[in-house]
Amino acid sequence: MRRFLDLSFATRDTPSEATPVTVDLLDHRTGATVLGLTPDDFPDGMAISNETVTLTTHTGTHMDAPLHYGPTSGGRPAKPIDEVPLDWCYGPGVRLDVRHVPEGDGITVDHLTHALDAAGHTLAPGDIVLLWTGADQHWGSRDYLSRFPGLTGKGTAFLVESGVRVIGIDAWGLDRPAAAMIDEYRRTGDKGCLWPSHVYGRTQEYLQLEKLTNLAALPGATGFEVSCFPVAVAGAGAGWTRVVAVLDGTDGEGAAR
Repeated sequence: MRRFLDLSFATRDTPSEATPVTVDLLDHRTGATVLGLTPDDFPDGMAISNETVTLTTHTGTHMDAPLHYGPTSGGRPAKPIDEVPLDWCYGPGVRLDVRHVPEGDGITVDHLTHALDAAGHTLAPGDIVLLWTGADQHWGSRDYLSRFPGLTGKGTAFLVESGVRVIGIDAWGLDRPAAAMIDEYRRTGDKGCLWPSHVYGRTQEYLQLEKLTNLAALPGATGFEVSCFPVAVAGAGAGWTRVVAVLDGTDGEGAAR
């Protein structure tokens, strides 16, 4: 029997978001006036509600499309989120345990190969790799914006060139914290310090899933599938995504939602 584990955060205003989220509610009674009626015209004196939400496409659990990384990828126009192939968004999940990598440091190829060895897994085309840093423990506080390691450019190249189309992380971003990258750039003058995982997407197409959670609740490093279909915002570089692990059997009892 299949079970489902939610790997997504509910979208809301929180100190863990770099930009504010506003939700304006049109309640059940006020909703009647928008329709030119009164609440008493409806059963139980209530019409229907609505919400107006203001946020960025990178708010909450979301997917970055190739267009986010630059205008071209591999010498061709980069795909916006509404043109992402749907078959990239469902596949075997691989959770790589990189919780030992210090906050602010880069997750290297060595870290990835050691995690793959520990998982007993060889990457295959279509695998959806989820980087388990443990940073989601900081969700709800400002610490979430800066207390995590990030994937290096070479680490990104290693995964994508092994056939991986989707890389996810349970942190605010796939690259290292912005302050760490900017400080290194100012110290060294090396432009390659700035968002190397994102910039690699100008070389070869891939997708990022940022702000995942619940990776600790997965039953193991493999043995599950990931569904991560983004909202198709026309022409946008990212889209909100309900990321769900699809589990077989009874492993991880109590983890599914």
